[in-house]
Amino acid sequence: MRPVRVPAVASAVAALALVSGCGAAGDLESAGEAPSAVEPARLWPDLPPASAAPYDYGEGETARIPGITVPGGDVHRLDPVAVAQAGLKAKTDRDSGLDELPDATVRQIRACRTAPDDCPVLAPYYFDLTGDGRDELVLGIRMPGRQLAVRAYRADEGDRGDRGGLTRIMSTSDAVISVELAGRDLILRAPSAISGYEYRTAWSWDDRQQAMLATRDEILRAPERREEADRDRTSSPSAPTPESSGSAADGR
Repeated sequence: MRPVRVPAVASAVAALALVSGCGAAGDLESAGEAPSAVEPARLWPDLPPASAAPYDYGEGETARIPGITVPGGDVHRLDPVAVAQAGLKAKTDRDSGLDELPDATVRQIRACRTAPDDCPVLAPYYFDLTGDGRDELVLGIRMPGRQLAVRAYRADEGDRGDRGGLTRIMSTSDAVISVELAGRDLILRAPSAISGYEYRTAWSWDDRQQAMLATRDEILRAPERREEADRDRTSSPSAPTPESSGSAADGR
């Protein structure tokens, strides 16, 4: 006896009935029609493409750090001051000028052993920024005018014949409010000229460039400060100000 074949239309109707049900509790319900995708409109389509980048943010710029070896490829075993000092002699693969430090900061780095209290090299952090299962070294270097240089270093791969070396994969500086880690991205927050707003730049590892790139740069409303919120909630004129209560007013 030949099997009975159900018409395709009938099968579709039956399947729809099973999905939609009869309106009983727990059944799936339609959310309405999905909005149509709108293709972005291109303005001035006849403009010729740009021939060169207007600015150089130092993205993709790397530098081999001379005289530094990484035992076992473990950057935790490195002396951050030694790395910063050796980095003063590093040659970048292309010269954007953004890896240069002020002369006063260079002198302080060179004198870190003899004048540790004035050493501008901050305590290091270690994160797996590249996703290869090994930590990278992240250094902060204080500069005049409350500027901060942020640099990241990666132990070199052994398959290039340079096992044990160290490469700087990120170098940037700004008047930084804070540096944060989100996933494997480094987020730098910097003040904006617009009151109540700030810049946030996300630096992410790029396998093709073998460097950290500024993958997202945006201007956003700054979060309300705790001191301002407390001041707004307290209407009493005798309420202590941050200065009179002894809290730091300079963000430290």
